[in-house]
Amino acid sequence: MNLEDLREYGNLELLTKKLVDGFITGKHKSPYHGFSVEFAEHRNYNPGDNTRFIDWKVFAKTDRLYTKQFDEETNLRCVLALDISSSMYFPEESLDKIRFSTIACGSLANLLQRQRDAFGLSLFSDSIEYMSQTKSTSIHLHNTLVQLQQLLEKKNIQKTSNLPEVIHRLAEQIPRRSMVVIFTDFLGEDKRMEELFTSLQHLRHNKHDIILFHIWDSLQEELFELDDRPYILTDAESGEKIKIYPQEIKKEYTKKVQAYFYELKLRCGDYGIEFVEADIRKSFDQIFVPFLLKRNAI
Repeated sequence: MNLEDLREYGNLELLTKKLVDGFITGKHKSPYHGFSVEFAEHRNYNPGDNTRFIDWKVFAKTDRLYTKQFDEETNLRCVLALDISSSMYFPEESLDKIRFSTIACGSLANLLQRQRDAFGLSLFSDSIEYMSQTKSTSIHLHNTLVQLQQLLEKKNIQKTSNLPEVIHRLAEQIPRRSMVVIFTDFLGEDKRMEELFTSLQHLRHNKHDIILFHIWDSLQEELFELDDRPYILTDAESGEKIKIYPQEIKKEYTKKVQAYFYELKLRCGDYGIEFVEADIRKSFDQIFVPFLLKRNAI
């Protein structure tokens, strides 16, 4: 399924449900199941669940079976962090970078909720603008998808990004070991590469598993495929304008961009960070399905 097909869906909740239907094979079994005394929430009783966790008081009041779920029953905790700076709203006519990211975030949230794993959503630009609690309920999933849907419906406001600062804040605000999945285009981070990997080390030091989705448009942002005529380019985040002739700078520009992308990927490998190349010129399935298979559907 390509992004053009995905743009036809008006409802992110229905779309993400459709996309993950084929990946669910069961739920995680936590080694800590039943040993916690910290109650988290109720969930519907399913045949095969341990009956000693049924809340009989709730059953007496509602005539419905619910089991008590404790924090340690959730084998996986995940924070989905999405860059909403202005450059993520490129190309303006299709919004495919932010569109891919919201669909991928929503699909992962849907998948995690079905497996009864806990997830939270963080939206950031040069600071963290929104951060939800980490839960695994269906209501939490719905609220998360509403937040993501709104990103596609609101007007793009000029916002800069500061990925190293945001990652440091995430490391300080995530209280327990989690999988942290970050969706960003990394634009501008070539000027602060050391700061970026220092912040990623901060997350790693706190025992978090890190996955970086690099969202980019290979045709325009890497290969610089523009018509042979003068252009006035506007920096999506700073608003700065510059007049260019594509053919005069294409070779040098492409060389530098590819070197930067290669260094990002190489250093992520050195630090034990999973790096997912998400070129929006490819179909959603080409990017997302191999990732899920590699992760064994999370």
